[in-house]
This record gives sequence, structure tokens and C-alpha cells, in this order.
Amino acid sequence: MKKRKLAIFDIDGTIFRKNLHFELINELVYTGVFQKEVKDELQEYYGHWLNNEGTYESYRNKLVMLYEQHIKGCKKEDIEEASRNVATFHAKRIYIFAKKMIEQMRKDHVMLIISGSPSEIVKEYAEIFKFDAYYGSVYGLDENDKYTGEPVFEPTINKGAVVKQFIAEHGINLRDSFGIGDTESDAKFLELVENPIAFNPNMNLRKIAEKNGWQVVVEKKDVVYEMKQKNS
Repeated sequence: MKKRKLAIFDIDGTIFRKNLHFELINELVYTGVFQKEVKDELQEYYGHWLNNEGTYESYRNKLVMLYEQHIKGCKKEDIEEASRNVATFHAKRIYIFAKKMIEQMRKDHVMLIISGSPSEIVKEYAEIFKFDAYYGSVYGLDENDKYTGEPVFEPTINKGAVVKQFIAEHGINLRDSFGIGDTESDAKFLELVENPIAFNPNMNLRKIAEKNGWQVVVEKKDVVYEMKQKNS
């Protein structure tokens, strides 16, 4: 990598308007890889969140749990094909702000995605938008290329540690670096970069951003707002 500056992006809720993991499960149900009951159960938790009867974190935890349970015994090629289908279909469903930042940063920054979504679909998204590197959740495979259901790498546990390892391996520095995320799991890499941006943040990240004086950006429909921090 000849470029030495870094731009870090989360995907779900930051680039992509929805949740790639959710859409992947929908596709796997549609193609018969997962049973229909998986979608029904997930929709219940999704509905609770939409109706303010549950938290986004509860919904996301249920999503991950269902995926881990039902990916066991699935063929790697089936997950990869579903990932390609979802990424291609949803390629244009991205935020205006994210699109502009990607185009701007790509000129002289190493482009990195860190996401909790499965690495197979993160890979497809990274290729569509020409990112230099990506990290997603990795699940174990047996000798027949079938998933065990066991996670072997979860970048959301500490995205900051992932970034530190990446820059050490590639000789990149954090001067003039950017980071864009929407939940508190992104705070670990946002606190490392020179230009952290909390984009459409949830309440937990909003509080962290306000405490640290980070830029907060909100996109509503086709309008992008930069929220001004109160003077302490």
C-alpha cells in the first residue's frame, strides 16, 4: 500500500442504510439455506425495536445468535453466493454522506472497513466500493468447507485493536486519518483517528461524541446536517 493515511468505515447504518447481516439472513431463507422460521423469529425482534419495545442491541444480538445457530452445517459456497446476491442488489442503497466521503477519501487514504457482519458479505461490499481492506466476523469451517457455527474472529469485540494491528502490519500512520461510525462499538477506532465522525449515532455514541468533542453528522432523507457541539 503506497498510501499512508487511513480512512475507517463501519458499514451497517454508516454506509449501508440498513443491516447487511439482516439482509443476508433474508436471502438465505429465500434460497432455502435457512428455514423460514429463522426469518419469522428475527422479524419479531426487529419489530420490537421499530416499535420502541426493545433496543437495537437486543435485536442485533438476536440476529447474531440466529446466524450462528443456523449457519452450522451450511456450505461455504452457499453463503458466498447469497452474499454476492445481497451486495449486488443493495449496492446503491447507501447514504449520501458516506458516498461523498468514500469518493473523497479514496484519493489519498487507505480505505478500511470494519464490520460485525459476516466477512463473506463484507468482502463483497468492500469490492463493490473498492476498499483496500476489510474485516468482518469469521465463522469456522470443517474439513468439508461447511460451517461449524463457531465464531473465530469478531472485530466488534474491539475495533480499536483491529485498527492498531492493521496499521502496524502495513506501516500506516494516523496523521490526517478519518473514522466514521454509528454505534458505541465504533468508538474504539474513532478515538484513534484525528478526524472522528459520529454519523447518525445511537444515544451511546452520541454521548461519547459530545464528551470528546467529535463531529456529529446526521442525514435525514436527502439533507445532511452537521450538529454543533455545545461549548463546555
